[in-house]
Amino acid sequence: MSQTKLVNRQFLLGSRPVGAPVRGDFNLVETAIPAIKQGEVLLRSVYLSLDPYMRGRMSDAKSYAPPVAVGDPMVGGTVCRIEQSLNADFAVGGWVVAFAGWQDYAVSDGQGLLKIDASLTHRSYALGVLGMPGLTAYMGLLDIGQPQAGETVVVAAATGAVGSLVGQIAKLKGCKVVGIAGGAEKCQYAVEQLGFDFCLDHKSENLAEQLSEACDHGIDVYFENVGGKVFDAVFPLLNTKARIPVCGLISQYNATELPDGPDRLSMLMGTLLVKRIKAQGFIVFDDYGDRYNEFSEAMSEWVSVGKIKYKEQIVDGLENAPSAFIGLLQGENFGKLIVRVGPDNLQ
Repeated sequence: MSQTKLVNRQFLLGSRPVGAPVRGDFNLVETAIPAIKQGEVLLRSVYLSLDPYMRGRMSDAKSYAPPVAVGDPMVGGTVCRIEQSLNADFAVGGWVVAFAGWQDYAVSDGQGLLKIDASLTHRSYALGVLGMPGLTAYMGLLDIGQPQAGETVVVAAATGAVGSLVGQIAKLKGCKVVGIAGGAEKCQYAVEQLGFDFCLDHKSENLAEQLSEACDHGIDVYFENVGGKVFDAVFPLLNTKARIPVCGLISQYNATELPDGPDRLSMLMGTLLVKRIKAQGFIVFDDYGDRYNEFSEAMSEWVSVGKIKYKEQIVDGLENAPSAFIGLLQGENFGKLIVRVGPDNLQ
């Protein structure tokens, strides 16, 4: 990985998945390193963020963002080093957050690049706790969830990049926090390391009963990352005027048909009405991009003094991105999933 690359490796979308993605849906190709023109910079990717939203971009279903075209590079947030520059605002050797996707090199005119403070020792944090997942947790919980001291907050995917931060922020706000995660190891980590009051294994056959016992005064805020049977367990416990920030529905991303059973939409809508529950989806940069500095100041302070703990899972090598992403959709990751595309000590 320390050798200078003479080509640009790219993962292209080879085909649109039917159900769960497979390795054959991604094509690894080698192209020439792109040349830059006046006003542009050449970015060399060092870290690539893998996130569940990428599954939606592989589909051609109508959504908040256009799909990746078959034959185009997969999209994704990156931490990049400026390799070449013909733009006075960006010096060679500088570090930026970009959206360069699943490839070694990309060209930018500088629009949308976010400079990384030289004092940040863990540059990959700019893709996690200090980046999009952190902003998602902070704004989704505080602006939509509006937790109050003494309330009960439940968060799904509790040890993931977003959920782990949601629970910790809720604890800082004086709430009782119940996490839901996959497996005993993750649940133990949420309680012993992150400070959650409880964490329940969503694989348990009696999840609903366990959740009812843990939430003995009902649920005031449910941060939705998963959907499916987790929401089924949460739904009867929602209190009057509960708030539901809808961040994601990872259990449904690979679905090809509606689940079995009766149509429960009328029951859901009736409960929202009678209990006056607020459920609100959000697209974090569209809705809260203008508040990034507010988030960054608060989160940086919490991290620096140890009030927020953060776990990364780093996979080495761009060639391993597809298998890591497939595992992410199956809940195999533990913490924020990052691919180290190139060496982080570039000269």
